[in-house]
Amino acid sequence: MKKTIDFKILLLVLTVLLFLPGTNTCGRIISLEKHQKPSTGESTASASEILNRNIAFAEGKTASIADVAESSIASVVNISSTRVIKMDKYKMFPPFFGDPFFENFFGKDFFFNIPKEQREQSLGSGVIVSQDGIVLTNNHVVENMDEIKVMLADGKKFEAEIIGTDPKTDVAVIRLKGNIKNLRPMPFGDSNSVRLGDVVIAIGNPFGLGHTVSMGIISAKGRANVGITDYEDFIQTDAAINPGNSGGALVNMKGELIGINTAILSRSGGYQGIGFAIPSNMAKSVMNSLLKYGKVMRGWLGVTIQDMNEDIANAMGLKSTKGAIVSDVLKDSPAQKADIRRGDVIVKINGQTVESSSQVRNKIAELGSGTEAEITVIRDGKEKVIKVKLGEMPGEKTVAEKEKTYSKENIAKGLSVAPLSPSIRQEFNIPSDISYGVVVTQIEPDSPADETGLRPGDVILEVNKKKINSEKEFWSEIEKTANSVLLLVWRDGNTIFMVLQKSK
Repeated sequence: MKKTIDFKILLLVLTVLLFLPGTNTCGRIISLEKHQKPSTGESTASASEILNRNIAFAEGKTASIADVAESSIASVVNISSTRVIKMDKYKMFPPFFGDPFFENFFGKDFFFNIPKEQREQSLGSGVIVSQDGIVLTNNHVVENMDEIKVMLADGKKFEAEIIGTDPKTDVAVIRLKGNIKNLRPMPFGDSNSVRLGDVVIAIGNPFGLGHTVSMGIISAKGRANVGITDYEDFIQTDAAINPGNSGGALVNMKGELIGINTAILSRSGGYQGIGFAIPSNMAKSVMNSLLKYGKVMRGWLGVTIQDMNEDIANAMGLKSTKGAIVSDVLKDSPAQKADIRRGDVIVKINGQTVESSSQVRNKIAELGSGTEAEITVIRDGKEKVIKVKLGEMPGEKTVAEKEKTYSKENIAKGLSVAPLSPSIRQEFNIPSDISYGVVVTQIEPDSPADETGLRPGDVILEVNKKKINSEKEFWSEIEKTANSVLLLVWRDGNTIFMVLQKSK
């Protein structure tokens, strides 16, 4: 009997410790670095000295690593972001409810005295890129956060607001608020021009020690299929990207920003010689689109593509495995309208050679919607140039549309939905014959949607008997509703009516 009681006590203690508030470590498939507490850094160079050194860099004069670091460090900031998470005690401790042992030992009200909320913190770095306070960082540093604070190299602190985020590239754009003066933005470099073996430095705020600098070289370019983001074209470096460097700067020897430090490849959780940075050209393109449109206006061709291999090349009578073969063309897509066909091998885009399906995907997305592109394909053994006007990538959201999900007075507060994109269909196993509606992706505990019985994977087909074709239509109908709304929901092959009611 004593052993049973000891085991139950140990199990309870371990479970409570598991749910204690803590810092978000932002773990990824390849072990993204864990963020540490921010601290003050200091740059000793004056503004005029830094200006003179930047002029020297631009003129191609020799600069030491110390000069580059000192000129760049004032542009790298520390970011501390926080959000409040509601805790569902019934889901946290389901084995213990109703157990007479725990009720007698702790009292019936023990579990209900546990706080309903906890604060989650994410810590990282960012790079100032404009005089008006625009800062580039990683999406995973600020995603879904309620409060963001930024500390400059001289110790000044500012609150910041999110201008836009792009999980598909792990890029986020934030803006400093308040009386902003004498910022030192870092100039952009051309990430396409970097070469293997180029010396680079990584700057961030790891371990609460202030700004730190590590040196290395460019180990590889165009790294894809790493498993971090949807759009991958990483710069690989052996410059140590230490914990806390997420969102920090990868800088060339001219003092220019050529990458945003993002992740490390590690089995131990520590740095092991392989780090990845988002190329500055990609980050800048995403930033400009977020600033101008509130969303990323990616180009869309409307094809399914795959990498070439020797077997496919031999079967098609081709001498090279470079390029991407078109395995399918979507109906009414830009590709179909331009007469791109199944079996075409895409080898060039706007005259630039592409070697893989990931390069094709990234290049098309980077060109943006509405752009006319020249696609060079090999068809029946001959090169053919096809002009196509790119469409807009389906499923992209504006910042304003996303914010409606968290409206304080909205009856659907705590409910997140997404369009029927291919990735969402695959994630929730939604068949192709469900051609309209929005998908429930997340539900907060104790929210009206939670009480109604909605769950992730449900497809909301109608709101108040009106057919829903987009997120915009869904939120528009929800905003018209004061106390209750009638939903038609598809779930596991069946349709059911549900009533979403405002919490009393």
